Amino acid sequence: MHDHKLSHDRIYSVVCRIPKGKVATYGQIAALIGFPRHARQIGYALAALDDSRGVPWHRVINARGEISQRRKPGYEDYQRILLEDEGVTFDHRGRVSLATYQWQESV
Repeated sequence: MHDHKLSHDRIYSVVCRIPKGKVATYGQIAALIGFPRHARQIGYALAALDDSRGVPWHRVINARGEISQRRKPGYEDYQRILLEDEGVTFDHRGRVSLATYQWQESV
């Protein structure tokens, strides 16, 4: 159980580094914490997130530049509004240009 919590904390720590107006993909976060090809687990961790933690979960999108479906209806719209408020734009298909908005962590 402790390892599970630790991995969530590592995920949240990386997500907190995504600057306002930028996005990262689930797969990108997985790779940054050393678990490439575990994008789905990133989604699970963000779904389990307590809102009071202040983690900018809305900055994580899928590899197609789309907002992923949520269990709670309407959350996709909420995520889009949060991103648009930060200056992120969507095309007519509801996609974010990863070439423009994807966060590249400087090492």
